[in-house]
Formats: sequence, structure tokens, C-alpha cells
Amino acid sequence: MSKKLTKRSEDYSKWYNELVVKADLAENSAVRGCMVIKPYGYAIWEKMQAELDKKFKETGHQNAYFPLFVPKSLFEAEEKNAEGFAKECAVVTHYRLKTDPEDASKLIVDPKAKLEEELIVRPTSEAIIWNTYKGWIQSYRDLPLLINQWANVVRWEMRTRLFLRTAEFLWQEGHTAHSTKEEAIAETDQMNTVYADFVEDFMAIPVIKGRKTESERFAGADDTYCIEALMQDGKALQAGTSHFLGQNFAKAFDVKFTSKEGKLDYVWATSWGVSTRLMGALIMTHSDDNGLVLPPNLAPIQVVIVPIYKGEEQLAQISEVANELVNDLRAQGVSVKFDNRDTYRPGAKFAQYELQGVPLRIAIGPKDLEKGTVELARRDLLTKQFVAKDEVVNTVSELLEEIQKSLHQKATQYRDEHITEVNSFDEFKEVLEGKGGFISAHWDGTIETEQKIKELTKATIRCIPFDAKEEEGVCVYSGKPSKIRVLFAKAY
Repeated sequence: MSKKLTKRSEDYSKWYNELVVKADLAENSAVRGCMVIKPYGYAIWEKMQAELDKKFKETGHQNAYFPLFVPKSLFEAEEKNAEGFAKECAVVTHYRLKTDPEDASKLIVDPKAKLEEELIVRPTSEAIIWNTYKGWIQSYRDLPLLINQWANVVRWEMRTRLFLRTAEFLWQEGHTAHSTKEEAIAETDQMNTVYADFVEDFMAIPVIKGRKTESERFAGADDTYCIEALMQDGKALQAGTSHFLGQNFAKAFDVKFTSKEGKLDYVWATSWGVSTRLMGALIMTHSDDNGLVLPPNLAPIQVVIVPIYKGEEQLAQISEVANELVNDLRAQGVSVKFDNRDTYRPGAKFAQYELQGVPLRIAIGPKDLEKGTVELARRDLLTKQFVAKDEVVNTVSELLEEIQKSLHQKATQYRDEHITEVNSFDEFKEVLEGKGGFISAHWDGTIETEQKIKELTKATIRCIPFDAKEEEGVCVYSGKPSKIRVLFAKAY
């Protein structure tokens, strides 16, 4: 298979799909709409998972695990949640197969093995978790209950794309219970901030924090906070959400607690999650026509060392220097690989690691040994420099830090240049189809206007930014009074 990618400017969607496959991140599976995450892609997800898990535990959360299956009666208990996910549900109706009496080589569903109650394959876990919490919570002493689970979920998507939208995907979902409304709202805000800090600091992706409109809110929530990012093609991507669920699920599942004053009341709830969709955000924010560009904090391999040699004697001499560098770099916490495979030429290795976004590449040849130097190449800028062997460790550490900051700055500059204020619907459509990006516009606050704009342009309100300032204006579509600008965009 050719490693050359379609250019982003020619076909951004095709470029993305090719990159995911050719960089060995993931591939389509035999199951319609489901993907196989390959070792290199999963290694990136593991780094995301490890850092997020650390942040969750630092904020007092514990991990648990709940069933994949949800009895239909439990799923239906919170009506808005059930209605919101109904069209995406996979349903288990039978528990056994049997040999086809007309063809012994085939299996058919055993009609005698029909379940008494159908099971929903979880699209999200609120129902099974809140049914469980009923047995865990009796008193204010049991609160707050701060639980997270790392799991897979199934949402039967008809149009799928690797990482961005698949029928099954990996994620984490936090589910917390509190004694007061104020505490639950504070938790919702805290976890949205945890997501924002992670995406900014570790993924080098700038995000805008805000809240969703009523129609874009999570099904069953009183309020949804979010972080929104902008991809290189000018489309937005929802990178994480945190939901204030009020007492909706507590009432649906009769989860009450006795307060300090001896009063019986329903608990207050939150839920929050991010998924392997973040892999798509990572790819589309930083990568270029040559392949992946990975921020050092999330790169499975931060430095690769490639020997350039003729014969075993030269390889042995280079290996001695390379192995010493490997040990010195690992001692500084740098993940490094010495690729001494003799089945690939150096040029093929260079192309592979460029495609896979390894932040730094070190090449060592016979002339480098003579001079006491190495060739150090940066993936983000595609530049090279010669560095004295004794200065490699310090230079690598400095460059990894610099690359992380540089990627964030570059993405921030692009994002900021693609936030455009408009004051008329003609201007709105012109920017949307031409420049793209976030459109800052007044909105009259009605679902009717929001839906009409979506119908006419395919643009949705991505969020009402938390830092949006009140200003007098008129809705960009209806002309009705408005006091705040919201962010519209086409989105993934």
C-alpha cells in the first residue's frame, strides 16, 4: 500500500480516512460500523486514558464497572434519556442459537430462547448506574458519591467514520451523586474544566468552554457544559461534555437520602464523558499532508533513533552510541525507540516515522561518529539540525517542550483567526461557506430560530461561551432583540 496521502486541500475527508489507516491507528472491522484500534492508535488512547484517570482520582473519583446490558424497563425509566437514545439502541431479544434443521452448517435464533425482558446494549449508563445507586445511597453520609467507569458503548450509527463516529466506541463516563444542587453544579463545572485543561495541556488543542442550548443538551439533563474545538477544515468538534442532571434520574429511580436535619430528599446528579473521538480531534488539529503530527505529551514514541550504516561493523559502532542515548533519554523520562531493523532501509524508516508523527528523529551514521554529532529532525517543522552527542539529552528535552507549546500556539492562532463576528444572515452564510470556522452571532434564544438556521445552513450552535459578554443586538436570523453572541459552526 502506498504511504502517500491525498492532500488536505484536495479532499479533507479522504485525507483523514487514509491517514488513520496508513499511520496504523485503526481500521474498519468485519462488524459494520465498528473499528479495530491498532496497537499504535491504542497506545495514544492509553496515554490519554492514563492522564485523565490521574486527574479524575486527584479530584476524588473512583473507578467502577457496570453491566453492558440494561433491562428495557430500566432504560425507559427516565423518559427524556430513553427518547433521546431510542433510535440508536441495539437490542438483545434472544439468548441462544441452534442448528438450522434445513442446513446443519448454519445457526439460527432459537425461538424458545426469547428473553422475558429485552436488554438494551448500553448507549450510555445512567439507567443501570442509577438503579444501582438506589442501593448504595441512604444517608447524607453516603454523599457525595463520585464514580467513573472506563467502558465501551454502542450507538447504532448509520454513517460511520473511524474514531469520529462508530457504532461502538471507547469512553469514560463519570456519574456522581450529591446532597445539594450547588454541589452538583460545581462538580459539573469542575469536570468540564478538567477536560479543558487536559485537551489544552496534553493534546495541545485550544478549546472554548461554554454551555449547550436546550435543544443540544444531553437527553435527561437540566444543563450541559462543553468544550468545543476547531479542526483544520473549519468544522467544529465537541471534545467533551459535562452534564448537570438535576434530580431527574434520582426521581426516575427513586434515589433518596436522609439529610443531616433528618429530611428525606432526592439526590442531585451529574454525568460527564469523553471518548475515542478525541483521537479524531488530535489527528485533525495538528496533522499535515505528510501524516500525523503528535504533541510530545501523547506520542507513544517521542524520539526514534535510526542508524545509517554499511555492514555489521558500522552497525555495532553506531549501536553502542545509540544504546547509550536510549538509556540517557529514558532516564529523563523520554520514550525512545532504537530502530535497528535490517529489513528496512533508513529512507523507509524516515517515511514511516514521519507518517506516524514521532516528534523527534535522530539519525546516526559513520560521519556522525567521527564528528561526535547526530542529526536531529523535528516532525512538526520538518527541519533538521546537527547536535553534539553530549548535548543530545538536553536538546531533546528542550525541543519536546518547545514542540508541545508550538503546536498549541499554531492551533490557537488558527482557531482565533477563524472566529468571525457577523451581524446579518447574508454575512453569516458567506462566512460559513467561504472562510468557515466559528461564527459569533446574536441569537434570539428560541429553538425555532436555532432549528431554522440549522435547516438552511447545516450550522448548529456549538455553545454559549462562558466568557461571552452581554451586548445589545438583534438576532442574525429573526431580527428579534438579543443580549449575547453564541458560536455557530458546521460540526463533526
